[in-house]
Amino acid sequence: MEFHLLGPVEVTRDDGTAGLKGTKIRTLLAALLLAPGRVLATNRLVDILWDDDPPPTARALIQTYVSTLRRTIGDTDAQVIRTEAPGYLARIEDGSLDRDRFDQLVAQGRAAAAGGRHREASNAFRTADALWRGPALGGVQSRVLAMEAIRLDEQRITVVEARVAADLALGLAEELIGELTVLVGQHPTRPTLRGHLMLALYRAGRAADALTVFRQGRQALVDELGIEPGPELTRLHEGILRSDPALLGPRATPPGSVPPPPIAPRTGNGHRVPRQLPPDAADFTGRHELVGELAGVLTGEHIGPVVAALIGPGGVGKSALAVHVAHHVSQAYPDGQLHVDLRGTSGAPASPAEVLGRLLRALQADAIPDEADERMDAYRTVLFDRRVLIVLDDAANEQQVRPLLPGTDSCAVLLTSRNRLAGLAGARHVEVDMLSSGEAAALLAKVAGADRIGDAPDATRAILTSCGNLPLAVRIAGARLATRRHWTPHLLAARLTDERRRLDELSAGDQQIRASIEMGVHSLEPAAQAALRRLGHLGMADFPAWVVAYALDVSIDEAEQVVEHLVDNHLVDYTFVDDAGQVRYRLHDLVRIYAREEAERRESEADLVASTARVAGGWAAVLELLRDHVVDSVTSGAIHPHAPVPAGVAAADPDVVGTALADPRRWLDVEQASLVLAVERSAEMGLHELAVAVASVLCASSYALNRVEDLWERVHRAALRAARTAGNAHGEAVLTAQLGQLRYEQDRFAEARLHLTDAVERFRDLHDPRGEVSALSALGLACREQGYLPEAEHFLVKAAEACTSLEDDCATGHCRRLIGSVFLERGNFDAADAALAEALAAYRRAGSRRGEALTLRTIGLTHRACGRLDAAESAFAAALVLFHDLGDTKLVQFCRRGLAKTYLRQGRFTEAREPLDTALVAHRAERDSWSEAMVMRTLGELELACGNVDEAARWLTGALKIFRDMEATLFCARTLRDLAQAEQARGDQAAAETALAEALETFHAHGAREYDELTAGATRTPL
Repeated sequence: MEFHLLGPVEVTRDDGTAGLKGTKIRTLLAALLLAPGRVLATNRLVDILWDDDPPPTARALIQTYVSTLRRTIGDTDAQVIRTEAPGYLARIEDGSLDRDRFDQLVAQGRAAAAGGRHREASNAFRTADALWRGPALGGVQSRVLAMEAIRLDEQRITVVEARVAADLALGLAEELIGELTVLVGQHPTRPTLRGHLMLALYRAGRAADALTVFRQGRQALVDELGIEPGPELTRLHEGILRSDPALLGPRATPPGSVPPPPIAPRTGNGHRVPRQLPPDAADFTGRHELVGELAGVLTGEHIGPVVAALIGPGGVGKSALAVHVAHHVSQAYPDGQLHVDLRGTSGAPASPAEVLGRLLRALQADAIPDEADERMDAYRTVLFDRRVLIVLDDAANEQQVRPLLPGTDSCAVLLTSRNRLAGLAGARHVEVDMLSSGEAAALLAKVAGADRIGDAPDATRAILTSCGNLPLAVRIAGARLATRRHWTPHLLAARLTDERRRLDELSAGDQQIRASIEMGVHSLEPAAQAALRRLGHLGMADFPAWVVAYALDVSIDEAEQVVEHLVDNHLVDYTFVDDAGQVRYRLHDLVRIYAREEAERRESEADLVASTARVAGGWAAVLELLRDHVVDSVTSGAIHPHAPVPAGVAAADPDVVGTALADPRRWLDVEQASLVLAVERSAEMGLHELAVAVASVLCASSYALNRVEDLWERVHRAALRAARTAGNAHGEAVLTAQLGQLRYEQDRFAEARLHLTDAVERFRDLHDPRGEVSALSALGLACREQGYLPEAEHFLVKAAEACTSLEDDCATGHCRRLIGSVFLERGNFDAADAALAEALAAYRRAGSRRGEALTLRTIGLTHRACGRLDAAESAFAAALVLFHDLGDTKLVQFCRRGLAKTYLRQGRFTEAREPLDTALVAHRAERDSWSEAMVMRTLGELELACGNVDEAARWLTGALKIFRDMEATLFCARTLRDLAQAEQARGDQAAAETALAEALETFHAHGAREYDELTAGATRTPL
């Protein structure tokens, strides 16, 4: 394997490049590779992967990302990405990381340069630079790693400087001028590069150009950094002024050869040179890399005419950038600079004949023909021996531009367009994107005044977020602050927060976001306009093409053509290929708001309802097919009531189904935000059956919403409100039961019992036996966790009786397993063995591996409680294998804890500790307090058995506090029983008697088996 950090973060194997899908996976790998052989704590990885406000499940997600990364790179035995407390490390072979090879080559180059071996130094530095494939750590999103990426990029440019120095020492001055011109344009404030360019120009006989480069550098330093050039650059400047022969150095050209003189302006017959460029924007901000890139394209060596096309959405600053770059390179075009507005997004684009006539007049042609073809010939003839820069703003399409291209390589064209102009052969296409956050903030400060926003960083961030870093929007927001001195940034931020008025707020004079977007929309085909409106109404942050197919009621192939048309016109952005392998697109927030306004203005309510129904129906149809895959993975193994997909919903598209079934977990992870919106939009439009159908699957799955509670609450609340409004009693019952099951999963057992009791009555009134069984079994489970064992047995027996009418082996297995666990709690071991045997047989008949694993775990608990320790170990080990195969990390830890406690009973204390430590880390990462307390209690028992009394008391006291907070009285009693032993060992007899008395009282009140064991001196092993 080879690992790459110098460019996009990648892994290559003998069979090709391993596809690292998702920024989090790339970021995780980059963090580990930046510190190979060193353990990175999980807490540190959380900080790296989530800059702000990590999700509650961050630590668990890191485990998932590690597993995915190992699987992706083929690290099946975890020898590369290793787990070592308290986190992970990367163990890679020497020479397999490009950064290490880079460092080695640089060291070789520096040693050669120090020894005067310039050819060897140049080769080493050039080889080192060739390892780079783009900016360092490409595909990584992390504020923590951003500084490391900057450091690596800085190392690269330093090596380029060293290689150029070696080449200058070899006499290659003239060959370096083009490259150095581009580099200085990209890095205008780096004195070493500028000095190299000055020296190369001077040695090529272009002293005047060298002095111009110094003046430009001084201006850049003053403007950007407020400083004068340093002593080395100043001495070089003075040496050039006095024609210091010591600066000439070696020459690679034959003796006596001189570079050709610069091309002088050709104005012929005293004609005036055209200088048509509009003024450069005084507040132009950022874009340093783009300016350098374009300057290099327009002034570098080339064959044939240079055509640079700036492509991007309206308001992104293409025109301002084009004018700024044109001014920047204007000295390279002494015969003039032309500028034409092609009006491509207006209702009346300029014709080529019209533009050619204007250009010929500006070039003072002797005559202007009438025919367009003759004008084109005359235009190219006039330009033949001139160096002219032509700026064509707002091009409509390739047909408009082609006649305006010169036929000589002495001229260049810089054009802007919202259309991608893919058919413009030979053009250098440059995508102009939104400003970075820093650039957007700097632009706002320039327009509004730094004093207006300097003391309001939070409001400034909110303003820029509402503007989406779109330059036109930022400029308008700044202008509104600048012209309304009584407004504060907080006031403007608040006004922009309301999406219903945001486009109205982003208007200043003749600058309007709405008008800018409209110009692009009006040129779209009707289907694309309809797609844009319906996407805006759906409000999805990102989407695959099939959503557009459902919204328009067309095939996916047709939808992809529509989406690509929107992409070509920069109204929809291509974002990425998601982890499910789907190409995803997005609307800029301001375009989405405009599109929603247009939907409400131009679409009938019936059309919007139908469109929403088709899209939500598509989700519902896929989820119906995924139900068995996602619902069966709930930790409790609960039986879930079924809210069917409403009649009339079309079958899911086979391609979409295939993608979802290939990896349901990944597909749901990718689509979760869209699924939430599908429920909310369906609820808003009165599509209550669809809202309930989608929500019922999402709310029944342990991972469909990444266990993010606020998303769960949003889905549940929207669907329940729609069901209640429509009088959908069955939907309301389903969602009530699922709310109870969620509260159980959250260890909020009292609330769970209230909701589940309500759901039992609702299902009973509706004569829905499956719903009743689901609520009864969940209610029995909640009672069991709080130690209400007689009540738990009552509800579970009722559920088992109702199962007979379902002919459902999974449901039977679930109820029998839970009944067995209650018999275990009450000390009725023979009954527990019988119930668990029935459960295991039922699950195996149904082919439910999860049910089988859950039952084996409970059988292990029963064996252990009876002292059948070898049998317990076998049962836990079998369950562990199944849960591992199922990918259920939580229940893997449960089984590891069960094995650890068995080892403890067997006296294998050393073997017991590692699985407990690992489980504790995992449960804390998931913020699973119940499981954490269970492990803490077991650690207390282990320390007690090892004679570490104080440490045992510490673990047991911590567990007791958690159990008390949850009102889990039976587990409080078990912990108190152990704590009594610890206190007695410490010599505090009074504390021991108090703890034991409370434990006995609880065991007696709940009918738990421990009461008889403690009072009768039974030899049974504690649970």
